[in-house]
Amino acid sequence: MNKDTENIELRRGLKSRHITMISLGGTIGTGLFLASGASIAQAGPGGALVAYALIGMMVYFLMTSLGEMAAYMPSSGSFSTYATKFVDPAFGFAMGWNYWYNWAITIAAEISAVNLIMKYWFPDSSSALWTILFIVVVLTFNLLSVNVYGESEYWFAMIKVVTVIIFIITSFFMIFGIIGGEPVGFAIFFIDEAPFNGGFLSIFGIFLAAGFSFQGTELLGITAGETKDPGKNIPKAVRSVFWRILLFYILAIFAIGVLIPYTDPRLLSEDVAVSPFTLVFEKLGIAFAASVMNAIILTAMLSAGNSGLYASSRMLWQLAVDGKAPKIFTKLNKRGVPVYALLATLAVGCLAFLSSFFGDGIVYIWLLNASGLSGFIAWVGIAISHYRFRKAFIKQGRDLKELPYKAPFYPFGPLFALILCLIVIVGQNYSAFIGTIDWYGIAVSYIGIPLFLIFWFGYKIKRKTKMVRLEECELD
Repeated sequence: MNKDTENIELRRGLKSRHITMISLGGTIGTGLFLASGASIAQAGPGGALVAYALIGMMVYFLMTSLGEMAAYMPSSGSFSTYATKFVDPAFGFAMGWNYWYNWAITIAAEISAVNLIMKYWFPDSSSALWTILFIVVVLTFNLLSVNVYGESEYWFAMIKVVTVIIFIITSFFMIFGIIGGEPVGFAIFFIDEAPFNGGFLSIFGIFLAAGFSFQGTELLGITAGETKDPGKNIPKAVRSVFWRILLFYILAIFAIGVLIPYTDPRLLSEDVAVSPFTLVFEKLGIAFAASVMNAIILTAMLSAGNSGLYASSRMLWQLAVDGKAPKIFTKLNKRGVPVYALLATLAVGCLAFLSSFFGDGIVYIWLLNASGLSGFIAWVGIAISHYRFRKAFIKQGRDLKELPYKAPFYPFGPLFALILCLIVIVGQNYSAFIGTIDWYGIAVSYIGIPLFLIFWFGYKIKRKTKMVRLEECELD
């Protein structure tokens, strides 16, 4: 292998246990620990269960689609690469930059959140101190090697997974009176208008929140490019997605709905001291529950920043390798890490964070909203790419037995995921269209769509790209 080749190849340093735990813990974060309470308050415990179950089913189908492509053709460009090969190079270009931007801005959001968490313990401390510490930690984990990143994510995810398991077991013990005094039973679940509050529109209204909770699952595709034996390890991780969705989200939300009335105003708070997990533990009489959950949510935020920097830097590196970003981002250090892509991504995240201090944070709010739909757009791209990948595979006379992993519900899976994603994207702020049209609300909510279209059609017009014919899709 010559020097030039070494400079454009990432190291396959992620082991099976890394991939499995990244897959298990990838989506467990503030969406479950904090936002689940607001979802229950809005739609009732039954409504929240329906919304999370539907989105969870969609995510499972998406992961089987992504798993089929990633096991056969592992690439750090993941769905950007697949969109380029199986749909249209311009679509792949827009997908890649959309996803890079999403995670770069997410890093800024995590910096803000970490500052809030640390102020819970140290109210008079400097935000600059926690910002610098956060940057140093996530940059160090990413700079050393992909194996160090995998190991750090393994333990971050382990903490979250163990927390949710303890929470679920404790909750069911409380429900049946094994601990915490008298059996709680299921009366709270059916209190007032529960388990459904507000009907279909309330359920529809929390689809977006449920979707955000699951975002990060697609990291599995990004890791494929640096995974040992992806044909074996990627399918193994995909199969765990279903159990994660069932056990962690559905059971946790059910437990909260049974133990805390959906009418409890504390469920609407974003303060960690009144996280629904904290409320349940306090009901059991654990006095330091808020501090413990504070530490766990801090871990979740570090994990999100760590994974965000990893995913976005690999996407930027692949874009550069494909000639869709400046060539400097192809440079790797001696440990196989795309250091310039890392630094550029972190710089954008920090600049976005700094914008929160100017003009009442208006710029920051717009940046966050512009990234809000990026995850759903990435999911749309996965569904379309897989649908065309399988059709091209058959069209070119390939045997499906060549696939290391075959998505079990094709074509229903990608089509169901595509339709549900599009419904969520279009209807995310439907209330802005009811009565007097809220133009500002529409602009803030949907700004991500025109940005994506500008990338897509701008590249398409400049490079005169066309949709790739099924007979010409690159399958090798």
